[in-house]
Amino acid sequence: MFSSFRQAMAWLHTWFGLVLGFVLMAAFFFGALSVFDREIDRWAIPSTRFEPQPMPSYEKILRPAFERMQPLPAAVAAMAPRVDGPMPERFDSVGSWSAYTTHRDPVLALYAGYLVPKAKDPEEQIWAYATIDPRDGTPLPDDRLKVGSGFFYPMHYSLTLDWKNLGFWIVGLSALVMLAALVSGVVMHRKLFREIFTFRPEKARLRSVLDLHNLTGVVALPFHFFFAFTGLLIFAAAYYFPVGHTQLHDLHDLHAQVEAQETGLPHERAGVPAGLADVDAMVAEAQRRWEAHGKAGEVGFLVLQHVGDANGYVSVYRAGTDRIALVGDGIHFQAATGELIREDPPATPVGRIAEFLTGLHLQHFRHWLLRWLYVLGGLLGAVCIATGFVFFVEKRKRQHARQGSQGARIVDALAVAAVTGMVVAALSILVANRLLPEDLPARGDWERYAFWGAWILALLHAAWRSAPVAQGLPNPAWREQCWAIAVLAPAAVLANWISTGDHLLRTLAAGYWPVAGVDLALLAVAAIAAGAARRLGRRAGQQAAATASSGEAAHA
Repeated sequence: MFSSFRQAMAWLHTWFGLVLGFVLMAAFFFGALSVFDREIDRWAIPSTRFEPQPMPSYEKILRPAFERMQPLPAAVAAMAPRVDGPMPERFDSVGSWSAYTTHRDPVLALYAGYLVPKAKDPEEQIWAYATIDPRDGTPLPDDRLKVGSGFFYPMHYSLTLDWKNLGFWIVGLSALVMLAALVSGVVMHRKLFREIFTFRPEKARLRSVLDLHNLTGVVALPFHFFFAFTGLLIFAAAYYFPVGHTQLHDLHDLHAQVEAQETGLPHERAGVPAGLADVDAMVAEAQRRWEAHGKAGEVGFLVLQHVGDANGYVSVYRAGTDRIALVGDGIHFQAATGELIREDPPATPVGRIAEFLTGLHLQHFRHWLLRWLYVLGGLLGAVCIATGFVFFVEKRKRQHARQGSQGARIVDALAVAAVTGMVVAALSILVANRLLPEDLPARGDWERYAFWGAWILALLHAAWRSAPVAQGLPNPAWREQCWAIAVLAPAAVLANWISTGDHLLRTLAAGYWPVAGVDLALLAVAAIAAGAARRLGRRAGQQAAATASSGEAAHA
């Protein structure tokens, strides 16, 4: 079929990259945005625009907030088919309470799991979620969409397709294909080092696009390979190969029992009521022990397991912002007495490698320069894929035009939607976030509708304007959607100013970079898009003139 190994690799690189490149484009682009997901949340939810706070007092802030929590009606309705009998009006048997924050989170996320009487699976719990102001415990509205951490971030790894975990599988398959595309790309390009320094924008469109594709692929090659590989590792046990909960279910349960005996952390409730000692004192003791070991004492995760039961225990986990490895350094106390049960030992060599790889991918550490390098790497990946789309179309559209084929036209329309259309959709959700009424019911759903609606319109627009591609000419939708981006990005900045009063001069003067940074990024996107639109317009004019002159010459 192929005359050489390199030719086979070229075929694999082209077609694997084309078929799943649309998914990888979303993974790279929204992965880059997710690096600053908490900052985007601050921009999208003005009530959270204050400085990050430490884990608050349990007695003063957390306990009253936990006691107010109950599952939402939608969660109760979803749980009902898995229960023998009617659902209770109120859930009082608490399986666990937990609170989570990061060094970039002004707000505090609370989670509560409740035992369900007569549940078909006794271990299954129904969950409630809440977000509070950690300064005074004030509940924040739950219908506000956290655009960064609640939408852009899940888009990065699951496309927000939750049915049967379909999105995880699609992204996982795409990451696997990406590894194959990276290896085949290296095999194809024998002069890999030279291509780092080769970019000829003044050359013909096909040549300059290929140069940019090679350049962005080679410069960020370690980044691309590492993140595709570690992404697969992170989700392998939970989604791709969950053998512990399926084929090895009995062995999994036995392991949990043995682990509970070895660690002293009970896996099940004792069924005997018990009180709760001073949790704040337990937190202080955990911080003292961290400090004694020379570790930063910030609490990132607090868990109360088997609440109100004799087997209850409290786990205090360190935020770990002082290192790349994703560590917990958990310290566990008996809930009823406050007595120390266990201090997590140092990880094994394999465990340390896993912590480092996971931490490097999820970047919970405090290092702003490295975060910006992540953004750059993600955007380089998006540019590499986008230029791959353009090269594929440019290389084939004249041949398809002579044959009367519509293949290049279809791919070009999809590419426009996957590149500029995706940016249009991301900007549309930000504009909708600032323009929709604050008291609109299901406001977060309307913001999602704005995103998906804009993306569908971008696809339809790209398909509608793709007729010139069938004649070997550029699709004007590229230029027109760049102009749409150039309009939407400053519109989001303006809408933020009008709706909150937080214009750039105010946020820059106050040094509140989460909001100022998003506004500045939007203005930079607008400038880049306007420049790209003008350049595309000039190229289109030159090609039209060249086509007209060649037509006149042929007629003469």
